[in-house]
Amino acid sequence: MNIRDKVILVTGGANGIGRGLCERFHREGAKTVVVTDIDLDEAEAVAERVGGAAYRMDVADEAQVRNVIGDVLEKFGHIDLVCSNAGIGGDEGCLEVSNESWQRIHEINVMSHVYIARAVFPSMIERGGGAFMITASAAGLLTLPTAAPYAVTKHAAVALAEYFSFAYREQGIEVFCLCPQGVKTDLIATKEGEPESFLMPEAIEVEDCAEAVVRGLESGNFLILPHPEVAGYIVNKATDYDRWLGHVSKMRRGILAAREG
Repeated sequence: MNIRDKVILVTGGANGIGRGLCERFHREGAKTVVVTDIDLDEAEAVAERVGGAAYRMDVADEAQVRNVIGDVLEKFGHIDLVCSNAGIGGDEGCLEVSNESWQRIHEINVMSHVYIARAVFPSMIERGGGAFMITASAAGLLTLPTAAPYAVTKHAAVALAEYFSFAYREQGIEVFCLCPQGVKTDLIATKEGEPESFLMPEAIEVEDCAEAVVRGLESGNFLILPHPEVAGYIVNKATDYDRWLGHVSKMRRGILAAREG
């Protein structure tokens, strides 16, 4: 898929990867970039820079998702590409994480993609095609050693992207799944005095992630890996699952030890 002259909607577009995508799509010649975010002020600032439109949208609120996408379709006629990018990190741990926290991260990291697809797929099918990209994570292909809610919901996001790909390809919808490792955003930032995130040494800039997305969309490959080495990690995991689990266990112990000082 080529970005030029396309109408593109990005969720979570005010900051981080979403902001990087909006700015890169503008430079690639997108016709209109629609910036949606729960933070309207920041979304408007990004939209002004890219000559696009901004909407406040809580992706966990299906009625709001439906209303925003309906308004975008009415104003711009169609949407060529949706980047369902909004996501949160959630709490660390597993059994000790509250039900409310589990539910919140599930709503944003999984159900938001369902809500957005429900709202936009019918118009794409009627028009004869479109594209839909879910921002998941390498954690959805591998794992995250310290945070079950994030790892579990990102696994679910990958599975949902897979389902969308094979279920809607005959109706003309191209589906992509973005799975970066660390990207230098607030998601992996730590407070002063705290140990650096184990993801930071290999983390890339949001601009590099956006570059990988543009190239991935052009190639048409389902899986977009800004960190190409993740492909090898997937092979290692599948080849010897027990060894891989042992490696992650050792990694987890190292992370926790570093935090304890």
